[in-house]
Amino acid sequence: MRYENPLYLAEEAAALDHIADGRVALGISRGAPEAADRGWESFGYTGSTDPRGADIAMAKFETFLQAIQGHPMTRAAAQPYMSDAAPHAPLSIEPQSEELIRHIWWGSGSRATAERTGAQGLNMMSSTLLTEANGAAFGDLQAEQIDVFREAFREAGHTHVPRVSVSRSVFPVLTDRDRMLFGPGGGSSGDQIGIIDGTRSTFGRTYTGEPDQLIEELRADAAVQSADTLLLTIPSQAGVELNLRILENFATHVAPALGWRPNTEGPVAGDPVTA
Repeated sequence: MRYENPLYLAEEAAALDHIADGRVALGISRGAPEAADRGWESFGYTGSTDPRGADIAMAKFETFLQAIQGHPMTRAAAQPYMSDAAPHAPLSIEPQSEELIRHIWWGSGSRATAERTGAQGLNMMSSTLLTEANGAAFGDLQAEQIDVFREAFREAGHTHVPRVSVSRSVFPVLTDRDRMLFGPGGGSSGDQIGIIDGTRSTFGRTYTGEPDQLIEELRADAAVQSADTLLLTIPSQAGVELNLRILENFATHVAPALGWRPNTEGPVAGDPVTA
């Protein structure tokens, strides 16, 4: 969001949601750590006092949310040219998509951002990096953030059903080639603690092993069990053929045991937040 024009993004997102018949799922965050030094300033977005640009990202996101909900963003001219708007009338972005707000996902990595996301009535996505570290296992820490999100969502009085996704790196081992590429299994990496953007953070483990082992380990992952959607992170640089096999192996040999069903049964629904 540090690099985006919020009103342009709002118009593009609404137009795309109409074109896609309401199927847009738009994930937004301040952006990952990067190689550029305050690179957003090169795009003309100045004024941030945060070396990560988080403050300017949040300000832009608030503007974006206001815009997609139809709030006036400016006023018409005294003599509007080529417009049927009344002089000085409030103007909203065009087009508008009434349901777009339900299709927005915020990338959350801490309790604070999880709480804010829930209060705003957005969907929450959480990756393999959390900007917190308290000694708890990655899955347990992430599950706590999901609980914070749902509590804030409920307390804010939102009535729709939110969505929650978590990301994991999972490599099923079924063949000798899989063992050569990903390891023999049984040696999945553990969580790691490190400093990123000056913040003590937790990096989630990689799951590698035979399907039965992966099923057992993912069932024990509190965040995977709490979320309604699991996103797989795959090595895109490895090429289409390998990535397709990783996805097929997971979908065929692991996912059904975790409750996954193909989307031929209809869109994924989130978990209700009860009072």
